[in-house]
Parts: sequence; structure tokens; C-alpha cells
Amino acid sequence: MTYLLDTHALLWWLYDDERLSETARALMADPGTAIVVSSASAWEIATKYRLGKLPSAAEFVRDMPLWIEKAGFRELPVTVAHAQRAGSWPQPHRDPFDRMIAAQSVIEQLPVVTRDPAFATFATQVVW
Repeated sequence: MTYLLDTHALLWWLYDDERLSETARALMADPGTAIVVSSASAWEIATKYRLGKLPSAAEFVRDMPLWIEKAGFRELPVTVAHAQRAGSWPQPHRDPFDRMIAAQSVIEQLPVVTRDPAFATFATQVVW
């Protein structure tokens, strides 16, 4: 099975952060599980780094594709269909990164690895 990471799950994996759930950690460590990372997560991390909200991401920001590959994950590019779905949903959730990851989850039929309860408003399958 393939899973889509929310941005915090990716960062917590890379930083070996204890906030990553045991379920998420086991999925991400399993070589038989395919993990994809949205291009929106790269955009979110780069934006937060630029704004000074994520100073610890300096090394990751310098070469995100390399870090994603080293983790054994794959990139999920943003398509026009993803963008249309993310922008069209009537939900009041304003975070564009969450909206994009949710749209990718629904269109690609991928569960999202996240602890963010906002994903429930998008009818995505969540694993945590």
C-alpha cells in the first residue's frame, strides 16, 4: 500500500522526533510500504524556513529531493486536477498546504499519515 505524508510527519521522521506515532513510524520504516511526499510539503517547508518559522530545516531546504530519496520516499507532484480540487472545496479550512495534500489524498486514493484533525473535514483516510 502507498501512503501520503503530511508535512509534519515527514519532518518528524527526518528529525527522529518522538511526536511521530508508533503506527506512523512503523509504516514509514517498513520497506514494503510505499511512501510519497507531496510537492506541497516542499513548498510549505521552504516557505516556513524563509519566514524564520522553521530554522532547523536549513539542511533539508538545501536539497529536498535528496533527503526525500535518502528516506526511501518518492515525490508526488502537484497536478492541475489536484490544484482544482484543493481550490474548489467549500470547507472553511484556510491552510493551502493541507488543502493540497487532502486533494492529492482523495484523487490518488492515498491515506494521509497525519495527526492533524483538519483532514477529517476533507473525507480523507487518515493513519496515525
